Amino acid sequence: MATADWTVHSAAQPPPALVSARSEPLWVRAILIAVALLFLGSFLVLPLIAVFGYALQDGWRVALAAIREPHALAAIRLTLLVAAICVPLNAAFGLAAAWCITRFEFRGKNLLVSLIDLPFAVSPVISGLIFVLLFGLQGLLGPWLREHEIQIIFAVPGIVLATLFVTFPFVARELIPLMEEQGADEETAAVSLGASGWQTFWRVTLPNVRFGLLYGMVLLNARAMGEFGAVSVVSGHIRGRTNTMPLHVEILYNEYQTAAAFAVASLLAGLAVVTLILKRLIEWRAGRRGGVA
Repeated sequence: MATADWTVHSAAQPPPALVSARSEPLWVRAILIAVALLFLGSFLVLPLIAVFGYALQDGWRVALAAIREPHALAAIRLTLLVAAICVPLNAAFGLAAAWCITRFEFRGKNLLVSLIDLPFAVSPVISGLIFVLLFGLQGLLGPWLREHEIQIIFAVPGIVLATLFVTFPFVARELIPLMEEQGADEETAAVSLGASGWQTFWRVTLPNVRFGLLYGMVLLNARAMGEFGAVSVVSGHIRGRTNTMPLHVEILYNEYQTAAAFAVASLLAGLAVVTLILKRLIEWRAGRRGGVA
């Protein structure tokens, strides 16, 4: 009886911490909101406005010409190509890793989780150097690759490998807590009713995690297109061949082509804004359906 009374009482009244937070004086809440808005405006909104402002300082025709320049177009194509390769591959890996970690118990599970987090702990520059030590001319596999006329470093394959490495945790890290929270009851029920493994995956597992998967893919795509450190090490900065958009912006800026550099940077900033909008849409849809993104 006491337990029931306590349950009714706790359901009728919000937790003490929540009551305390809501009872803060108006001037305290106003200061906190103002500080947050000032921080966001100073470190996020103003830099974004400055990028577009510098890009258009010589007129939109100059900015458009900088984006249409052959080396800029080559950098855009390479960036999109790398993202198109890395996003589906890492989405598949993240989904498989999350399924394996949340649905099975096996020796080395904690090691696998730690390895998934490794790119978050290692500097992107160090990641690029690892690939140079492996696939460079003087690297571990360099002589064999040279003998078979296979070039990875200072070529597109090296850029793809470096980007894959720095982006592969994103989808897995979104799906693992989501699938742990959902549990395996629905999948177990489907299997007990005669569904095959693929039927269970397509009709139960994938629909339940689709918003988390999309959310992770959006973040993955943003990182793949904006990656600088690891790609800078393995690319060789060959104009028109191995320069992605961030590397092209750096070269233009170092050559004092400020308007052109900010024009290409504005394109990257625009992609970041689109990514933010997609992120919010996924969160909104997931919230309406009771999912977790």
